[in-house]
Amino acid sequence: MDTRTNPHRLRIDHLREVMHREGVHAVLVPSADPHLSEYLPGRWAGREWLSGFTGSMGTLVVSRDTAALFADSRYWTQAERELNGSGIELVKIQTGGSTAHVDWLAQHTPPGQVVAVDGQVLGLGAAQQLKAALDKAGVELRTHSDLLALMWTDRPSLPKASVYEHRAPQAPQPRQAKLARVREAMAQAGATHHFISTVDDIAWVTNLRGSDVEYNPVFLAHLLIDLTSATLFVGEGKVDASLRDVLAAEGLTLAPYGKAGAALSDLPASSTLLLDPKRVTHGLREQVASGVRLVEAINPSTLFKSRKGAEEAAHIREAMAEDGAAMCAFYARFEAALARGEALTELTVDDWLSEARASRAGFVGLSFSTIAGFNANGAMPHYRATEASHASIDGDGLLLIDSGGQYLGGTTDITRVWPIGTVSPAMKRDYTLVLKGTMALSRARFPRGTLSPMLDSLARAPLWAEGLDYGHGTGHGVGYFLNVHEGPQSLSKAIPTPEMAMEPGMITSIEPGLYRPGQWGVRIENLVMNVPATTREAGSFGEFLEFETLTLCPIDTRCIDRSLLRDDETAWLNAYHAVVRERLAPRVSGAALAWLEERTQPV
Repeated sequence: MDTRTNPHRLRIDHLREVMHREGVHAVLVPSADPHLSEYLPGRWAGREWLSGFTGSMGTLVVSRDTAALFADSRYWTQAERELNGSGIELVKIQTGGSTAHVDWLAQHTPPGQVVAVDGQVLGLGAAQQLKAALDKAGVELRTHSDLLALMWTDRPSLPKASVYEHRAPQAPQPRQAKLARVREAMAQAGATHHFISTVDDIAWVTNLRGSDVEYNPVFLAHLLIDLTSATLFVGEGKVDASLRDVLAAEGLTLAPYGKAGAALSDLPASSTLLLDPKRVTHGLREQVASGVRLVEAINPSTLFKSRKGAEEAAHIREAMAEDGAAMCAFYARFEAALARGEALTELTVDDWLSEARASRAGFVGLSFSTIAGFNANGAMPHYRATEASHASIDGDGLLLIDSGGQYLGGTTDITRVWPIGTVSPAMKRDYTLVLKGTMALSRARFPRGTLSPMLDSLARAPLWAEGLDYGHGTGHGVGYFLNVHEGPQSLSKAIPTPEMAMEPGMITSIEPGLYRPGQWGVRIENLVMNVPATTREAGSFGEFLEFETLTLCPIDTRCIDRSLLRDDETAWLNAYHAVVRERLAPRVSGAALAWLEERTQPV
């Protein structure tokens, strides 16, 4: 490639012209929108537009003479390929939560110069940390302008898709009851008002859904709640007249999306406003009227929505069964095609699996872009096959498939690895060590309130014993017909915080992995739910929890090195497969049923 004509290099050059004109030495471009979302509408995909890096996480910094992208190990191989020819340096960081870019800016910006970032997409907590570091270095932080707006002439507009209700029975808790719970938490915090920007919190509180963010059934909005009413700031025309009337009758009025900041400016000086500093942007915080007292604490809805109730759990189990039936149909079709010698690619997996899910009751859409990686592509945790770049599935090796669906009664996320042709002893060893990690954590019991990062090492221990590890977290919270990634719990190496306490009803993924760049990758993932555990010392040492495995799909036994499994691990696997067979057999027939019965035989 002629790097002089690389479109991303040219865009960086144009940005530098704007920076020079505006008196800016460096620009920070985070992967964020005004709602601090993980997956971004096109309007705020500025980091991708500038750099060409398509990963879901990463931070771009452009100075007058250097450009750097900060990404963790999940994206290193992908970033190296996508940044080629752009002139952007890849800075490898250990975790997605790293703040290495803050130190980089402080070290590379001369005193007296200016660092610019759009405060409307910079988290309040991140802004406070960045300002402290730059102040110490004698560097000015400018947050009041969006430099991309001065050069991105074909920038996408705001999404216009309609908002709709998530109705009973899948939405068992009424909107008014949820608002009452939030107001009760506000009163306990001494707040008269509460402002929410995170779109999944808003969707949960209001029992509304949308399609503004790919794969997540949410819509762009802000929500301001007081002690008797609430205002939803949403794009005009997105809520039809009949739904608007229903909301109004319940004390929820609508206002233009762009007026949220002005509403914060108009708050009475006697107000006390509850804000979550991790879930609101610096730009919105700056618009809060002077004199308003602030209470900084986690959004109550973030805690509430993480703890699924009994009725929601029942719908989730139903969605998991539908999802499992879809996978049986897909895998039966796929393996039969392989046996016939048909030409199959990673794109075939995406197409056929999506088709199988679309036929199931309650299916709305995918919960993320399907990852189907054969051999070396499976070693990239966030790989995605495209028409321009994908692998044929032939020869010998491992096929990793990570996929999920959005159903009216729940959100699914599952990873399985399947043998193609002959699997080597080294592949079987890696597969079995990862499986041992999945089982070790799945079988855990722990005191209620245990901080979730404390459990992470249980899944890593079998790998650590062999001097192996993986660079991503072991598990993330999962929403209820909402975002496939949600908090507050996280099974990871993150520094624990009080809100990460494990509580009944939380749904979390368990997904240890092992990746050998250029060779193969292994990840085995189930979703689990925290449920009360019965122990021998019942009550003596407080309440204990354990995991109910929700995901229903066989774990391939052909890849197992059985010499590495203990008898209790084999018993767990056989018991799991017995449940899978019992739950899914009534929902499938023909080839799918035969496949299910074959893949769930005891080992």
